[in-house]
Amino acid sequence: MLELRPVRASHDSLLPMSDRTALVLGGGGLAGIAWELGMLVGLQEAGSGVGDAELVVGTSAGSVVGTLVAAGVDLEDAYAAQLAGTTSEKSVEVDLEQLMTSAARAIAGTRDKQQRLAAVGRLALDASTVPEAERLAIITSRLPSSAWPERPLRLTAVDTASGARVVFDRDGHVGLVEAVASSCAVPGVWPPVTVGDRRYMDGGIYSILNADLAAGAERVLVLAPMAGQEHNPFGTTIAEEVAQLREAGASEVLVINADEESTAAFGSNPLDPASRAPAARAGRRQAADCVDQVRGLWRR
Repeated sequence: MLELRPVRASHDSLLPMSDRTALVLGGGGLAGIAWELGMLVGLQEAGSGVGDAELVVGTSAGSVVGTLVAAGVDLEDAYAAQLAGTTSEKSVEVDLEQLMTSAARAIAGTRDKQQRLAAVGRLALDASTVPEAERLAIITSRLPSSAWPERPLRLTAVDTASGARVVFDRDGHVGLVEAVASSCAVPGVWPPVTVGDRRYMDGGIYSILNADLAAGAERVLVLAPMAGQEHNPFGTTIAEEVAQLREAGASEVLVINADEESTAAFGSNPLDPASRAPAARAGRRQAADCVDQVRGLWRR
């Protein structure tokens, strides 16, 4: 397990859901994990209070960072681990264009988004990847514990057989490691994760954010390492999810996308462990440009 010091947070008296703050953390590979941690550390040191979000929603990279936030670990320690490269990661060559081409072929002829997701699920199941046990060990090294945090945490994945989006939380019967590994199981790159008689893949295939799962929160901060979902063939777009949050009663929703300098820091392969340090530093730098907006959202 990643050794991170827990920090004290005041969550003894949670507000009704309609008054809650929610933090939504999107997908983006290892670079996305690092960028989100850099952003959170930068915002935290400026006194924004985002680490005290009462609900955390995480997808793919965001499932890792969301777990750290919900568990109340010291984010400075987590950030330092990104710079030092102390978590166990496997380097993998990824041709994103080829992955997209393969996915496009897989969904040809499908009639709706769930059929499309199931088609990508078959592609994921057929792919040659590292053994599932090896992948679970890597995910374990990213987390402070295998136990679900007490704070509300929702992690997303997709059932490879049905194409249905699933949401894991501490009230279900899925272990935290398996839930995070499922959410991070990029089809064609990492193996789908087995839970009972089902296998699950990356929740980012359905939506890079799944921000709609914060419905009911009054104020929502969304960190999006990878935007550009204006024409998502599988699920909803970012704009549609923000609209859903507002329809569900959110008074304020702030979406922060990785800026041009941060995106450049990710490099051509956001799954490359070498992307972590530059992405983390870029996130911390970008936080300084966003802190007034975030403080205004969080402190109302």
